[in-house]
Amino acid sequence: MSKFFSFFITIFILTTINCKAQQKQKMNKGIKKSIAGKVDSLLNIMTLEEKIGQMNQYNGFWDVTGPSPKGGNAEKKYEDIKKGLVGSMLTVRGVDQVRSVQKIAVEDTRLGIPLIIGFDVIHGYKTLSPIPLAEAASWDLDAIEKSASVAASEAAASGINWTFGPNVDVSRDPRWGRVMEGAGEDAYLGSKIATARVNGFQGDDLSKVNTIAACAKHFAGYGFSESGKEYNTVSIDRSTLYNVVLPPFKAAVDADVKTLMNSFNELDGIPATGNKFLQRDILKEKWGFNGFVISDWASIKEMISWGHAKDLNQAAELAVEAGCDMDMESYAYVDELVKLVKEGKVDERLIDDAVRRILTVKYELGLFDDPYKYCNEELEKTVIGSDENRAAVLDMAKKSIVLLKNENQLLPLPKEGKKIAVIGGLADDNNSILGSWRIASDDHSGVSILEGLQKYTGNQLLYKKGADVTIGETAFTEELTINTTDTSDFKEAILTAKDADIVIMVLGEHGFQTGEARSRTELGLPGVQQELLEAVYGVNKNIVLVLTNGRPLTINWASEHIPTIVEAWQLGTETGNAVAQVLYGDYNPSGKLPMTFPRNVGQIPIYYNQKQTGRPLNSENNVFWSHYSDVANTPLYPFGHGLSYTNFKYSNLKVSKTNFKTDDIIEVTFDLTNTGKFYGKEVVQLYIRDLFASVTRPIKELKGFELVALNAGETKKITLKLTKAELGFYNNNGDFVIEPGDFKVFVGGSSETTLETEITLH
Repeated sequence: MSKFFSFFITIFILTTINCKAQQKQKMNKGIKKSIAGKVDSLLNIMTLEEKIGQMNQYNGFWDVTGPSPKGGNAEKKYEDIKKGLVGSMLTVRGVDQVRSVQKIAVEDTRLGIPLIIGFDVIHGYKTLSPIPLAEAASWDLDAIEKSASVAASEAAASGINWTFGPNVDVSRDPRWGRVMEGAGEDAYLGSKIATARVNGFQGDDLSKVNTIAACAKHFAGYGFSESGKEYNTVSIDRSTLYNVVLPPFKAAVDADVKTLMNSFNELDGIPATGNKFLQRDILKEKWGFNGFVISDWASIKEMISWGHAKDLNQAAELAVEAGCDMDMESYAYVDELVKLVKEGKVDERLIDDAVRRILTVKYELGLFDDPYKYCNEELEKTVIGSDENRAAVLDMAKKSIVLLKNENQLLPLPKEGKKIAVIGGLADDNNSILGSWRIASDDHSGVSILEGLQKYTGNQLLYKKGADVTIGETAFTEELTINTTDTSDFKEAILTAKDADIVIMVLGEHGFQTGEARSRTELGLPGVQQELLEAVYGVNKNIVLVLTNGRPLTINWASEHIPTIVEAWQLGTETGNAVAQVLYGDYNPSGKLPMTFPRNVGQIPIYYNQKQTGRPLNSENNVFWSHYSDVANTPLYPFGHGLSYTNFKYSNLKVSKTNFKTDDIIEVTFDLTNTGKFYGKEVVQLYIRDLFASVTRPIKELKGFELVALNAGETKKITLKLTKAELGFYNNNGDFVIEPGDFKVFVGGSSETTLETEITLH
């Protein structure tokens, strides 16, 4: 009776959920149909000039709450808005500013079409979460989605309704500064995170006042810039494009992302902004993307510099034909498209298609119902910087920390009775820790690591700077001046360390050493920090090294000598509180690396899912094999690596059967035991290897993961599933194929997995 009742209830719940899902789908179809009709009606009364105006985006250009500008570029922008020749503004923020500029568009133009207001909300608005690469280290999709929703709520409260994020560029090169902006080196993890961030920004209803339109960028291949140098060319094969670069974009499109941004790089000799193969053939036709594509800053104009367009007129023609719907700050569309259409060089149907996409997003945002819906002073006062938001970013920050090494169990720190030296200029820094790409946040608004540690009062805490990373104040738009000579504070730091029970050294990069245009050829500790580390180690070996950085670093010496290393990234507003709670054991770290740490720069690009090659990586009995003669093939720390204050044991790996058909669901089960003394979380990871395929496959590919919480001594049976979606791949024509054959299946706590078995697909 009980089993029957339970079964009945389950069926009822599932039926109810299914009915609600069908009702929501039906309602969404009705809304889309209604919007489509409104868009078509509006298009029918628009002049060619007004249509093209919707394809034009300008940067903010004057204090819009003040008098109108006279003369120069600012006056042109102002007059163009009044004429209905601007569809979007970027970097205008704050309720007063947004309302003022929106009022011009809505009340002073013939048709009153509202502007969509864009902004780079990369890892928070005012209240900052960790940089995106750090968030990816959490492998916690719910937390990442929550982080994006917090960012959206604050941006929306400031009048913004569109973010230029998430960055879903896969990259294997930490020299490239923008690795801090993405989810790391893996397409599978990157795809899951792309979906989470899109859902976080856009919510379940884009018309709500606390959601904003998302923008997946940079389409496509930007993360493979040659030599890790910004704005550089990209040369990759089709297999890499389809299987590594594009999947996170496809995931974002499947999550109904409203916009995409094209990239600064070229692909196959054609700049992405003018690349029809990417924007029309793949994105809009093959994937059925219904949103709109915006250029990156002046990237239409930059096709002239590439040598692909002879002038702005041709650049505009190439871009619109390729499928770029909106021009960010090139003035190409607003100045050239009318002429191109009237001369018959550009089909007006391309204009209509672009404008239809742009207007649709504006309708979905609810801007036509209320152009000032994002201009609520009360929300601006209560939402931005709220206690709830700070609590959310603190939670995200703790989950992002990775324990790389804890050899002598120096962590967690004892809470009383110890003399602890804290050394490093970054320890007392409340600005660098905010990270790059935080243009709406206030400088020096973070909780420093020293401040966080000082909240624990049971130990004697002694701080000495030792050395700064940079010299003087820095700004996002300026090149940094690195301290390469000043060791004048070494002596005090060394004397303090010598007399301490434990030394916490906070070293790394300045927050503005990563991000756009922040490529580096050396990835060691900048300036005199390595010298300081070695000097302190000479007097006290009980060192906890806390790294605060925006990319993988080459820390070979530290890994060999320092017993405990914590990867703390740049964690945003609540950095110090998060780091202190982890160091003192009030939070057990569970982060895992989303990107491989190289031994030296010469190994780059180094990544876990490399190919086997004809002379395999493990052929050490012969000199003629794929290797270096001066360093091991292995990374310093592999993808997926991360320790805990407790220990986890994997055992009893089984699959539901060994022979499968392509439509079968393969259940992979194993036991996970917490063999240590602390409650902890483990990111269990599932990898496969397709042993023989028509296109060579990597030695390992991540195809599943789960965050599992266990009490000390507890064992759980974990089940992860493989379907044809995980077992297939894209061939060189871009078609997804599932080929029969033999596969290896691996599970473990990192890409250097613990258990393996084999299956056969028929």
